[in-house]
Amino acid sequence: MPSVEELLNHKELVDYTKTRQPQKKVLEELFPARKTEALEIKMIKGANNLPVSASIHAFDTETEIDQRETTGYDVAELALIKRKRKLSEKEIIRLEQPRNSVEEREAIQRIYNDVDALQDSVLTRAEAMRGEALSTGKLSISENGYKAEIDYGIPVAHKGTFTWSGGASDILRDMDSAVEKIVNDTGFTPTRALTSKKNLNLLLRDEKIRKAVFGVNSDRLLSRQELNSFLQTQGLPQVATYDAKYRALAAKGTYTAKRYFAESAFVFMPDGDMGETLFGLTAEELELRKKEGVDISEIGNVIIEQYSTNDPVAKWIKAVATALVTFPCADQVFIATIK
Repeated sequence: MPSVEELLNHKELVDYTKTRQPQKKVLEELFPARKTEALEIKMIKGANNLPVSASIHAFDTETEIDQRETTGYDVAELALIKRKRKLSEKEIIRLEQPRNSVEEREAIQRIYNDVDALQDSVLTRAEAMRGEALSTGKLSISENGYKAEIDYGIPVAHKGTFTWSGGASDILRDMDSAVEKIVNDTGFTPTRALTSKKNLNLLLRDEKIRKAVFGVNSDRLLSRQELNSFLQTQGLPQVATYDAKYRALAAKGTYTAKRYFAESAFVFMPDGDMGETLFGLTAEELELRKKEGVDISEIGNVIIEQYSTNDPVAKWIKAVATALVTFPCADQVFIATIK
C-alpha cells in the first residue's frame, strides 16, 4: 500500500482539491468567491453604484470638471481559518500494513474523507461570515486570539423592527415602507428578500394577506408560490428562506449547532451581487509555490497539506485559508428584525 506521504504529496493534494467540487454554499450566490494576493483589503462602505450624468454645454464653453467620489472605507485583515486532523500511531500502522485489498481501499478512502471534511469546514466558516454580514450588517469575531469588529455601514434608517406576530400587524405596509426607503435613498429597488421559515410562516398565515389574495370569505392556506406571485403584483420583493445550520466545535470537544443566517432577520435586497468573499494568501501557500511540480495557477482557495510530528509519531492533515466578506452594497439593503 502507498504511504501517507505518497497519497498526500503536494501535487496530489493540489490536483485533488482542484477537481473536487464541494457543494456550493447558498450565500455564495450573493458574495461570490474571488482570490486575491492581498492580506489586507480596503472595505468599501456604502458604494452607491447609480450612474452619474454628464452635463449639456453650450458650444465654446469650458467642459465641466468631474470629481472622484470619496466613498468611505475601512482597512481590514483577512481572517485566518484553519483546522487539522490527526492520524495516530495505530492508524498509521493499520494504513500502511493492510491485511487485504478491501482494507487498503477503505484506508485510502478514510484519508480522503478527512481531506473533504477539512476543506468543507473552512468553507463552512466562510459561509457563516456571509450570513452574519447579511443578517446583521456587521461581523463580530473573537476566536483563537483573533478579534475583529467590522461595521459594513448600513445606515440606521435602513434597519428596523417589525412586529408581525399579532392580528394588529400590517405586514404589507411594513414591507412597502422598507422598499420605499431604499428606493428614495439609493435609487435601487429591492426585488428579493431573505428570511427564515419562521418569518415566512407569519406572512403565509397573515389574515390580511390571505384575504388580499383569495378574498374575504376564503379560509384557504397560502403557499409560498402564491405569496410571491401576489407580492410581485404589489411591487414587493420575492421571499426566499435560509434555515441551514452548522456545528461549532468547542475546546472541550462538544458541538453547538448554529444558524448561518439569523432567524429573526428579514433582509430586503436589490438584484446583483452584494459583495465578495475574498480568499487571500497563506504562509502554507507561499511554501507550496516553492515545491517542484506544483502549478500555482491550480492552487485553490483552501490549501490542504500533510505533515508529520515525531514524538509521538503522528501524521496531520490540515486545511487553511485566509478569507473575509466584503459588503459594498450594504447601503442598498434594509434589515428588519421581526418580532
